[in-house]
Amino acid sequence: MQRARVNQRYLPAAPLPQALRVEVWPSADGLSDGRASDPVAALANFGLVVVATPMGALRAVLTQLRDCRAPVVWLCKGFEMARQSDAPADHPAIGLMAHEIQAQVAPDLHAGVLSGPSFAQEVAQGKPAALVAASADPQVRRAVVDAFHSAQLRVYASDDIIGVEVGGAVKNVLSIAAGLCDGLELGLNARAALITRGLHEMTRLGVALGARAETFTGLSGLGDLVLTATGDLSRNRQVGLALARGQSLAQAVQSLGHVAEGVFCARAVAHRASALGVEMPICSAVEAMLGGRLDARQAVAALMAREARDEV
Repeated sequence: MQRARVNQRYLPAAPLPQALRVEVWPSADGLSDGRASDPVAALANFGLVVVATPMGALRAVLTQLRDCRAPVVWLCKGFEMARQSDAPADHPAIGLMAHEIQAQVAPDLHAGVLSGPSFAQEVAQGKPAALVAASADPQVRRAVVDAFHSAQLRVYASDDIIGVEVGGAVKNVLSIAAGLCDGLELGLNARAALITRGLHEMTRLGVALGARAETFTGLSGLGDLVLTATGDLSRNRQVGLALARGQSLAQAVQSLGHVAEGVFCARAVAHRASALGVEMPICSAVEAMLGGRLDARQAVAALMAREARDEV
């Protein structure tokens, strides 16, 4: 990226702006060119820090940034994989949301999340999009809106960080189910039912965790779910399509070549729901399929065999 001024792996058609400087953080990989000596010192004069890593790297990055004075906002969507070493002997390990990780490793950060329906390729092309900046800190919300709100990108503000993060995580799991649905050619009726009932599952979990129900009818809930469940640029949807074609999970992930967060956070979603007594049959079926306990058609059959009930 330093030499070519482009991210060849993820956004090969989007040259990096001339004002963007590419540096390498200190590490044990032997790299030296462009190395930044100290993360906090290097960011001392900036008004906003954006962390654009997969969920699995967030804990390490926030630990490095724990003394940063600038507002910090992350882009990752998901739950951290359950950490068995942290679990009490009488309770199963549960995966944490991003703001819960931040509370553990960098509690003094002024931080939040930027989320919503946004395929990176379209954002890089300057196509219109709308996002939500969520934080309990109004100064963080304002910093994100000031930095990114433009003619191409509308940025709304919210103080419901739990709801925004739950929406961004659960929609990834539901999008695997949507890809499975389309790959098995179950029809548009089935897809509509899955998205609608999936939104109910997302809302139930979010409210149980302390979110507001109305957040899930917004950009980070319904908006991101519709995009990721129906758009072919969705990595999680592509995993579902591959599984429907009979590929193994390993084959599906390898052929993708990108991170599909739904694969990693499905178990965490299922565990959080179980611990709270929240029923999430679609997400549970996806987790069972990814865990090898059901195949694609068995997962569909299990969902359709559930007893009739009132719509709630």
